[in-house]
Amino acid sequence: MAQHGRSGCPINLTLEQLGDRWSLIVIRDVMFGNRRSYGALLSSSEEGIASNILADRLKRLTAAGLLSREPDPAHRQKAIYSLTEASIELVPLLAQMGAWGRRHTRPSRELSVRAGLLEDGGPPLWEAFMDELRHLHLAAPPPERSVFVELQAAYETAMAEKG
Repeated sequence: MAQHGRSGCPINLTLEQLGDRWSLIVIRDVMFGNRRSYGALLSSSEEGIASNILADRLKRLTAAGLLSREPDPAHRQKAIYSLTEASIELVPLLAQMGAWGRRHTRPSRELSVRAGLLEDGGPPLWEAFMDELRHLHLAAPPPERSVFVELQAAYETAMAEKG
């Protein structure tokens, strides 16, 4: 793999791939929200991503090998985005970011419930979630446990309690 960027520091190189706010938000929404199309990513964005920024980030993430893009069999002009192995391996990083955010910021209960479950479950839960993401995005065999369903159920319960 050739070195590209300002330096060969692995932290710098990672930040050059993921360092802008929207790239990780898009990956988060594909990963935790199973939002796989441009329309779903745009309409369901809690942060209100602009259409031009979303289009740019999808192109960047695809070019970087963090997302793959396939034609939508139901509509020729649309695409389905999938996580790649490289982006699935970001689960521990996102789990740690969520844990840090829960400790050092004021997140909403409903939007931090998944982060709490990932923090409490630790590496064994992260591995199980990554196995499930490999099934959902890379056609790996289905796992016995659905972490996605557990995370989604906790989120939906928190949203219902909100109101």
